[in-house]
Order: sequence, then C-alpha cells, then structure tokens
Amino acid sequence: MMAEPDKSYVLFPLGEKRFALPAETVTELARPDSVQTFPHRTPLLTGVLVRRGKIVPVCDVAQVLVGAAAPPRKFYLIANCNLGPRQELTAVPVTGECELASAARVPLTGMEAPYVSGLLAMGDETVAIVALEKLICVEAPQ
Repeated sequence: MMAEPDKSYVLFPLGEKRFALPAETVTELARPDSVQTFPHRTPLLTGVLVRRGKIVPVCDVAQVLVGAAAPPRKFYLIANCNLGPRQELTAVPVTGECELASAARVPLTGMEAPYVSGLLAMGDETVAIVALEKLICVEAPQ
C-alpha cells in the first residue's frame, strides 16, 4: 500500500492536548463573539453565534475530547460539517491559537474512539484527526 501524501490540517488545542481537522473543512478562526444561549439545548450544543449573516451552532466538543475539566475556551474554530446530505457550519470552541500544519497520516491502532478518523505524527506527539460529524453525535459525559 502506498503512503498517503502529506495533507494540510488545522491543529487546535484543548487544554494540554492538540487535535486536528482537515484544513479544507475549516473556514476561519474567530475571536469570541456573543454566544446566544437558549433553554432547550444539549450538553454539546451550548448555543449559537451569528457569523457573516448565518446562524452557526456552537458545539463544545471539549467535554468529550478532554473531559469536564477542560480549561476555558478562547476562540471559535468555524468548520464545515457533513450532516447527512447537507453541509453545515459548526463553531468549535478551542483554548488557544490554532496552527496550520502539513503531515502524513499514520496507521490507526484500532483503539481510537469512533470520532477519530486518523492520526498524525507531529514530532513526539500523536494528534487525533477529528471527524466532527461523528463527534457532535456523541453523548457528552454528565
């Protein structure tokens, strides 16, 4: 099997860990705006923001990725998420500056969570590539 060529990924921090999204899915890194909350929400759907005239759901995936003790999030990573036949923007709160990196995937171990679509070797660190469409369907820990 031939190795997959390097692709670009946006690396985003959540506390002490980093995760990745394919760069082609990310539209922008936004400073915190006013998140509109509403009473009928799920643990992961914390509200919505208005970006460029569109309502964008805010999915706080940190609860699933790093647990309830995740530090405060400072920015929103806005990405396209495939939800069935349609593509929707989703805002993912992150704890710090994001980084664009090129890397080749390394083989999955078979022990990854269902929302991990691949792994990147970044020096001594292994970074999980997150499949947002699978992650936002995961039940958040209580």
